[in-house]
Amino acid sequence: MSSALLAIGRRRTTAERRRDRERDIIRATRELFDERGTIDAQIDDIAKRVAINKALIYRHFAGKEELFALTLVDYLGELDERLQAVDGPRRAPMNRLRSLSEVFVDFCLEYPAFADCAMSLLRRTGEELFGEITEPVMTKLGTAMATALERISAILKAGQKSGVFDEVDTDYLANHLYTQTLGAMHMARMGLIVSRTGPGPDKIPGHPVVHQADIATVRSTAITATLATAVGRLAFAGTPASRPTRSAATGKAGTSANGKAGAANGKADPTSNGKAEAKTKATARRSTSRPAGENP
Repeated sequence: MSSALLAIGRRRTTAERRRDRERDIIRATRELFDERGTIDAQIDDIAKRVAINKALIYRHFAGKEELFALTLVDYLGELDERLQAVDGPRRAPMNRLRSLSEVFVDFCLEYPAFADCAMSLLRRTGEELFGEITEPVMTKLGTAMATALERISAILKAGQKSGVFDEVDTDYLANHLYTQTLGAMHMARMGLIVSRTGPGPDKIPGHPVVHQADIATVRSTAITATLATAVGRLAFAGTPASRPTRSAATGKAGTSANGKAGAANGKADPTSNGKAEAKTKATARRSTSRPAGENP
């Protein structure tokens, strides 16, 4: 074998060893995250877990933040596998979103360090992240996040098409739901609820009290909040404020405050007392003094 081919073989072997070591370091970091949390996972401990010198870690990663970002990529990869396993495009959008929300919440509860790591990145600006993390790693992180978020976005689009979810930019809303759920999981992580006792005998406001948060309640509320946020303004579609008004003088269907035609389904909107739309002339004359939209 020529010396050139041997050199290529050595370079390939070196590259493979480098990738293997990087995977070992990321695996050790995640193990420490799951055992101790992100705060107590130190570079020295990671190096000991992999049985390498601490300096070698900085040969593979720009710093602790970059290593943590790649560990988050590992978490996100596993999360997306779980999301994919429960999703099905033939299911109703509401059920699809509920299933994905349940998986996401349960993943955060199973791996609290994942939520901590994700929240720590959200607290930094883009400029700060690019100052701490190299562009290739940022690309990996962005791709991992986008893959999971796209699943949510696709469900939101399907729900909008079928009329069960609000007409909001789906990419924005997917990011909002991701951040919203992480915030709720932080409450579960802290396990604390702050309130204030009632006034004392002298009507003096009570002191603040710290309660233990019920994890099952936090979980249920986080899932419900996801579904409610996706439904959005459609939840108010049946309220009096959003119903179409009627012309007092003519009794014909008018337009609602949002400028849309009175009946959403094309049928006449019945009055609150269930009477027919036809009014006697006397009633019509009396109605002229009323504000538009007020029932006779």
